[in-house]
Amino acid sequence: MASYVLKRFTGMVVVLFVVATIVFVIVRIAPGDPAAVMLGPDATPADISALRDRLGLNQPLLVQFGVYLGQILTGNLGDSIFLNMPVLTALGQRAEPTFFLTLFSILIATGIALPIGILSAYYRGSLFDQASTTLAMFAASVPSFWLALILIQVFAVRLGWFPVAGYGGPDTTLLERLHHLILPAITLGVVSSALILRFTRASMLDVLDDDYIRTARSKGMAETPVVLKHAFKNALIPILTVIGITAALLISGAIVTETVFGLPGVGNLVVSAVMRRDYPVIQGALLVVAALYVLINFAIDMLYLVIDPRVRF
Repeated sequence: MASYVLKRFTGMVVVLFVVATIVFVIVRIAPGDPAAVMLGPDATPADISALRDRLGLNQPLLVQFGVYLGQILTGNLGDSIFLNMPVLTALGQRAEPTFFLTLFSILIATGIALPIGILSAYYRGSLFDQASTTLAMFAASVPSFWLALILIQVFAVRLGWFPVAGYGGPDTTLLERLHHLILPAITLGVVSSALILRFTRASMLDVLDDDYIRTARSKGMAETPVVLKHAFKNALIPILTVIGITAALLISGAIVTETVFGLPGVGNLVVSAVMRRDYPVIQGALLVVAALYVLINFAIDMLYLVIDPRVRF
């Protein structure tokens, strides 16, 4: 078990280093000079050169990369060029909407996908199975922005049940802010449920015909414990994997939904930073998202040890 944990941890560190390198290179080769963008069209070449010196952009790329890695190791992601604050502070101010949006979305997605996927596998070939599979394919193909606009038109504009956009002011209570997240969470949850549903159905089909399932039924065990205690438990590892991947993708893929609903989340911060060539914010946000992605997958790998004792050996 120690070897398994060490191997997964080492892989996580390697992936983070590769991601940090890729982010650094992509940001540096992107067109546009952040110093020129920051100073505006009336800036003189001398002003631009002075700002590049202050930001360290005139140093060789290897030197910039070394400084960048050193800052990461000390927990310093740099300071935003435009916001005049540390990148971690800027990300922390935008983290709440993105965190709750991701959490609610994955809860909605699993709440839809798991029961329907289990029933679809149990009643394979039935009308319910065919209908759920068709709906899953439809949900997977629906653009999130289109579904968001439909939900806004119906539930926010016509019925007035939810706010059209925004996240509330600074004096808004947490409950009212969460009320703003219901429609965005439904949007992402419905779209994301398709993949989890299909994996749940496929994993359940793989185990429902196994010998130990037939043995449990031959002993007179009721169908509910057979399906939930024996079949679902043994089908859980691939399902957990896809749930973890979906949660990680929701963190990085909520940009469109945050834009449609006007949420001041990390996605909007990244879009603004890209438009203004704010290198530290772009690098910091992408690195944090990648770290969360890797940590979620690491946590899923650790859950394997709990679910399936065979992994320990």
